[in-house]
Amino acid sequence: MSNNEIFKKLRVALHLRNDEIIEIMGLVDFRITKSELGAFFRKEDHPNFKKCGDQVLRNFLNGLVIHMRGRKETDNDENIED
Repeated sequence: MSNNEIFKKLRVALHLRNDEIIEIMGLVDFRITKSELGAFFRKEDHPNFKKCGDQVLRNFLNGLVIHMRGRKETDNDENIED
């Protein structure tokens, strides 16, 4: 299964629109345009198809974790002894 197929399946399963995906990518400071994003979701034989690289998918997944769970909070109280 290719990165493009994984990306498409996640988009459909999570009911995400392109603008929501762009916002999710922004959570990890990864900028992508709507046209670049649309190229990943085209059929392979389309002239504007673009292969989704590992970096793009990795940043989407990291952003998705933040989107779903929120930012990780550091708990400084655990290291303080009473």
